[in-house]
Amino acid sequence: MSTTNRQKRARTSGGIRSAGRGAVLSAVALGLVTAMAAPAVAADDPTREQLMADCASGEGKCSFNEPVLGKAYLGNFHQVSDSLFNCSTSDATQSMGWSDTVGSTDSAGVSVTVGGKIADLIDLSVTATYSHTWSSSHTENSSLTMTVKPGEVGWISRAQVMQTVSGTWQTHYDSPKWGHYYWFVPDTVTGPATNGTDGQSNAVTVKTRKMTAAEKASCGAGAKRGRAFVVQH
Repeated sequence: MSTTNRQKRARTSGGIRSAGRGAVLSAVALGLVTAMAAPAVAADDPTREQLMADCASGEGKCSFNEPVLGKAYLGNFHQVSDSLFNCSTSDATQSMGWSDTVGSTDSAGVSVTVGGKIADLIDLSVTATYSHTWSSSHTENSSLTMTVKPGEVGWISRAQVMQTVSGTWQTHYDSPKWGHYYWFVPDTVTGPATNGTDGQSNAVTVKTRKMTAAEKASCGAGAKRGRAFVVQH
Protein backbone atom coordinates (compact mmCIF):
# COMPACT_ATOMS: atom_id res chain seq x y z
CA MET A 1 0.00 0.00 0.00
CA SER A 2 1.43 3.43 -0.95
CA THR A 3 2.14 6.14 1.62
CA THR A 4 -0.74 8.20 0.24
CA ASN A 5 -3.18 5.33 0.57
CA ARG A 6 -2.00 4.55 4.07
CA GLN A 7 -2.48 8.20 5.04
CA LYS A 8 -6.05 8.21 3.71
CA ARG A 9 -7.01 4.93 5.30
CA ALA A 10 -9.23 5.40 8.37
CA ARG A 11 -8.28 3.42 11.46
CA THR A 12 -10.05 2.66 14.74
CA SER A 13 -8.61 2.08 18.21
CA GLY A 14 -10.85 1.50 21.22
CA GLY A 15 -13.54 3.73 19.72
CA ILE A 16 -10.95 6.30 18.51
CA ARG A 17 -11.01 6.79 14.74
CA SER A 18 -8.42 8.42 12.50
CA ALA A 19 -8.20 9.64 8.92
CA GLY A 20 -5.90 11.60 6.64
CA ARG A 21 -6.82 15.10 5.47
CA GLY A 22 -8.03 14.00 2.03
CA ALA A 23 -10.16 11.20 3.45
CA VAL A 24 -11.90 13.51 5.92
CA LEU A 25 -12.55 16.28 3.43
CA SER A 26 -14.03 13.82 0.93
CA ALA A 27 -16.15 12.14 3.61
CA VAL A 28 -17.46 15.42 4.95
CA ALA A 29 -18.32 16.60 1.44
CA LEU A 30 -20.32 13.43 0.86
CA GLY A 31 -21.76 13.23 4.38
CA LEU A 32 -20.24 9.81 4.83
CA VAL A 33 -18.26 10.12 8.07
CA THR A 34 -19.29 6.92 9.84
CA ALA A 35 -17.85 4.52 12.38
CA MET A 36 -16.12 1.43 11.00
CA ALA A 37 -15.35 -1.99 12.43
CA ALA A 38 -12.30 -1.81 14.69
CA PRO A 39 -9.25 -3.91 13.76
CA ALA A 40 -6.44 -4.72 16.17
CA VAL A 41 -5.21 -1.74 18.19
CA ALA A 42 -2.01 -0.29 16.71
CA ALA A 43 0.82 0.29 19.15
CA ASP A 44 1.49 3.80 17.82
CA ASP A 45 -2.13 4.99 18.15
CA PRO A 46 -2.76 7.77 20.69
CA THR A 47 -4.70 7.13 23.86
CA ARG A 48 -7.97 8.86 24.55
CA GLU A 49 -6.23 10.85 27.31
CA GLN A 50 -3.59 12.14 24.89
CA LEU A 51 -6.16 13.30 22.35
CA MET A 52 -8.32 15.01 24.97
CA ALA A 53 -5.23 16.68 26.43
CA ASP A 54 -4.49 18.14 22.99
CA CYS A 55 -8.08 19.38 22.76
CA ALA A 56 -7.79 20.99 26.19
CA SER A 57 -4.43 22.63 25.44
CA GLY A 58 -5.41 23.81 21.97
CA GLU A 59 -2.64 21.84 20.24
CA GLY A 60 -5.38 19.99 18.40
CA LYS A 61 -8.09 22.07 16.75
CA CYS A 62 -11.12 20.37 18.25
CA SER A 63 -14.87 20.43 17.85
CA PHE A 64 -17.63 18.45 19.58
CA ASN A 65 -19.81 17.18 16.74
CA GLU A 66 -23.49 16.17 16.58
CA PRO A 67 -24.37 16.51 20.29
CA VAL A 68 -27.34 14.45 21.48
CA LEU A 69 -28.96 15.34 24.79
CA GLY A 70 -30.25 12.47 26.92
CA LYS A 71 -33.43 12.60 28.96
CA ALA A 72 -32.98 14.47 32.23
CA TYR A 73 -33.14 12.54 35.49
CA LEU A 74 -32.78 13.24 39.20
CA GLY A 75 -29.29 12.43 40.46
CA ASN A 76 -28.39 10.78 43.74
CA PHE A 77 -29.03 12.49 47.07
CA HIS A 78 -25.84 13.59 48.82
CA GLN A 79 -25.11 15.44 52.06
CA VAL A 80 -24.75 19.21 51.59
CA SER A 81 -24.74 20.49 55.20
CA ASP A 82 -23.05 19.93 58.53
CA SER A 83 -24.51 17.25 60.83
CA LEU A 84 -26.60 18.04 63.90
CA PHE A 85 -26.17 15.56 66.76
CA ASN A 86 -28.83 15.60 69.47
CA CYS A 87 -27.47 14.44 72.82
CA SER A 88 -30.38 15.98 74.74
CA THR A 89 -33.62 14.38 75.92
CA SER A 90 -35.89 16.58 73.78
CA ASP A 91 -36.21 17.46 70.12
CA ALA A 92 -33.50 19.80 68.78
CA THR A 93 -34.61 22.34 66.16
CA GLN A 94 -32.03 24.42 64.33
CA SER A 95 -31.61 26.34 61.06
CA MET A 96 -28.77 24.85 59.01
CA GLY A 97 -27.10 26.41 56.01
CA TRP A 98 -26.20 24.24 53.05
CA SER A 99 -24.20 24.60 49.84
CA ASP A 100 -23.87 22.31 46.86
CA THR A 101 -21.74 22.36 43.72
CA VAL A 102 -22.37 19.66 41.11
CA GLY A 103 -19.91 19.28 38.26
CA SER A 104 -19.61 17.24 35.06
CA THR A 105 -17.64 14.12 34.16
CA ASP A 106 -16.89 12.54 30.81
CA SER A 107 -17.22 8.90 29.77
CA ALA A 108 -13.85 8.10 31.36
CA GLY A 109 -14.93 9.60 34.68
CA VAL A 110 -12.69 12.66 34.24
CA SER A 111 -13.97 15.98 35.58
CA VAL A 112 -14.85 18.57 32.94
CA THR A 113 -13.20 21.74 34.20
CA VAL A 114 -15.41 24.79 34.58
CA GLY A 115 -14.38 27.49 32.12
CA GLY A 116 -11.94 25.14 30.37
CA LYS A 117 -11.68 24.64 26.62
CA ILE A 118 -13.47 21.28 26.73
CA ALA A 119 -16.48 22.75 28.55
CA ASP A 120 -16.56 25.75 26.19
CA LEU A 121 -16.55 23.54 23.09
CA ILE A 122 -19.42 21.40 24.41
CA ASP A 123 -21.41 24.52 25.28
CA LEU A 124 -20.76 25.98 21.82
CA SER A 125 -21.97 22.79 20.14
CA VAL A 126 -25.07 22.34 22.33
CA THR A 127 -26.01 26.02 21.95
CA ALA A 128 -25.73 25.82 18.16
CA THR A 129 -27.81 22.62 18.01
CA TYR A 130 -30.43 23.20 20.72
CA SER A 131 -30.42 27.01 21.08
CA HIS A 132 -29.76 26.89 24.82
CA THR A 133 -26.57 26.93 26.83
CA TRP A 134 -24.92 23.98 28.55
CA SER A 135 -23.12 24.38 31.86
CA SER A 136 -20.43 22.09 33.24
CA SER A 137 -21.20 23.06 36.84
CA HIS A 138 -24.05 24.29 39.02
CA THR A 139 -23.79 25.82 42.51
CA GLU A 140 -26.69 26.44 44.85
CA ASN A 141 -26.96 27.34 48.53
CA SER A 142 -29.63 28.19 51.07
CA SER A 143 -30.73 27.22 54.58
CA LEU A 144 -33.32 24.88 56.05
CA THR A 145 -34.72 24.36 59.54
CA MET A 146 -34.39 20.80 60.76
CA THR A 147 -35.69 18.96 63.83
CA VAL A 148 -33.67 16.06 65.20
CA LYS A 149 -35.01 13.69 67.86
CA PRO A 150 -33.00 12.69 70.95
CA GLY A 151 -30.28 10.17 70.20
CA GLU A 152 -30.31 10.94 66.46
CA VAL A 153 -28.17 12.83 63.98
CA GLY A 154 -29.61 14.89 61.11
CA TRP A 155 -28.30 16.59 57.98
CA ILE A 156 -29.53 18.14 54.74
CA SER A 157 -29.29 16.22 51.48
CA ARG A 158 -29.81 17.44 47.94
CA ALA A 159 -30.29 15.84 44.52
CA GLN A 160 -29.52 17.71 41.28
CA VAL A 161 -31.28 17.28 37.93
CA MET A 162 -28.70 15.67 35.62
CA GLN A 163 -28.44 15.10 31.88
CA THR A 164 -26.04 13.45 29.45
CA VAL A 165 -24.77 14.90 26.19
CA SER A 166 -23.19 12.50 23.71
CA GLY A 167 -21.14 13.38 20.66
CA THR A 168 -17.83 12.87 18.89
CA TRP A 169 -14.69 14.91 19.38
CA GLN A 170 -12.95 15.76 16.11
CA THR A 171 -9.28 16.65 16.56
CA HIS A 172 -7.50 18.29 13.62
CA TYR A 173 -3.74 18.77 13.44
CA ASP A 174 -1.97 21.09 10.99
CA SER A 175 0.64 18.38 10.50
CA PRO A 176 0.04 14.64 10.90
CA LYS A 177 0.29 13.41 14.48
CA TRP A 178 0.38 9.68 15.15
CA GLY A 179 0.30 9.43 11.36
CA HIS A 180 -2.97 11.29 10.75
CA TYR A 181 -4.38 14.80 10.45
CA TYR A 182 -7.70 13.88 12.09
CA TRP A 183 -8.70 11.78 15.07
CA PHE A 184 -12.24 11.13 16.32
CA VAL A 185 -13.17 10.29 19.92
CA PRO A 186 -16.75 9.35 20.96
CA ASP A 187 -17.69 10.80 24.33
CA THR A 188 -20.61 11.13 26.73
CA VAL A 189 -20.55 13.88 29.35
CA THR A 190 -22.87 13.83 32.37
CA GLY A 191 -23.57 17.13 34.07
CA PRO A 192 -26.14 19.31 35.82
CA ALA A 193 -29.25 20.37 33.92
CA THR A 194 -31.50 23.35 34.48
CA ASN A 195 -34.14 22.79 37.14
CA GLY A 196 -37.38 21.70 35.46
CA THR A 197 -35.71 20.05 32.45
CA ASP A 198 -37.95 17.26 31.13
CA GLY A 199 -40.23 17.81 34.11
CA GLN A 200 -37.52 16.94 36.66
CA SER A 201 -36.95 19.16 39.71
CA ASN A 202 -34.02 19.53 42.09
CA ALA A 203 -34.77 18.22 45.58
CA VAL A 204 -33.63 19.20 49.07
CA THR A 205 -34.58 17.18 52.15
CA VAL A 206 -33.68 16.60 55.80
CA LYS A 207 -32.39 13.13 56.63
CA THR A 208 -31.85 11.58 60.06
CA ARG A 209 -30.51 8.36 61.54
CA LYS A 210 -29.97 6.82 64.95
CA MET A 211 -26.60 7.52 66.52
CA THR A 212 -24.13 4.67 66.61
CA ALA A 213 -23.12 3.18 69.96
CA ALA A 214 -19.84 5.12 69.82
CA GLU A 215 -21.65 8.37 69.06
CA LYS A 216 -24.07 7.84 71.94
CA ALA A 217 -21.15 7.16 74.24
CA SER A 218 -19.52 10.45 73.21
CA CYS A 219 -22.66 12.32 74.27
CA GLY A 220 -21.62 11.94 77.88
CA ALA A 221 -18.29 13.70 77.34
CA GLY A 222 -17.74 17.33 78.37
CA ALA A 223 -19.69 20.04 76.52
CA LYS A 224 -21.66 17.46 74.54
CA ARG A 225 -23.51 16.22 77.59
CA GLY A 226 -27.27 16.86 77.29
CA ARG A 227 -26.88 19.20 74.31
CA ALA A 228 -27.26 19.32 70.56
CA PHE A 229 -24.05 20.07 68.67
CA VAL A 230 -22.91 20.48 65.09
CA VAL A 231 -20.15 18.52 63.37
CA GLN A 232 -18.75 19.94 60.15
CA HIS A 233 -19.36 17.95 56.98
